[in-house]
Amino acid sequence: MGRWLLGMVLGLTLAVSAAGQGAPSFPTGSISLVTEDGDEHAFTVELARTREQIEWGLMYRRSLAQDHGMLFIYPDVRHVTMWMKNTKIPLDMLFLDAGGEVVRIVERAEPESTKSIPSGEPVRAVLEVAGGTAERLDLEPGAEVRHPVFD
Repeated sequence: MGRWLLGMVLGLTLAVSAAGQGAPSFPTGSISLVTEDGDEHAFTVELARTREQIEWGLMYRRSLAQDHGMLFIYPDVRHVTMWMKNTKIPLDMLFLDAGGEVVRIVERAEPESTKSIPSGEPVRAVLEVAGGTAERLDLEPGAEVRHPVFD
């Protein structure tokens, strides 16, 4: 219970910090990230669904807990391009197809970069987590994100 409470406090602190920069508010939810070996990892995520939320993302954040992230959910399956402008921390990006399967992973995207990071194929969502998470959890394409948006 203490670890959960600490995570929630950290998440709220980061949200308040970003809000001070003019950030939109983000609802939160839970996801399960399942590796190809069947190992399951729970994450608390902020949900970016609106254009404003998607454009803002994790900009100006100074930290991100290892079991937190942001799930960018698009209204339909499409090619997407991400970037790291005004993002202060390295992130791993997991590009997810309509069923929640990881189809591409970009590890430790460079903070502050304006370089385009394409999905490579049409996706339904992108999960951004702290840089190094993909390596720590031994994630590869074929892993799965479980969330109601993929049902």
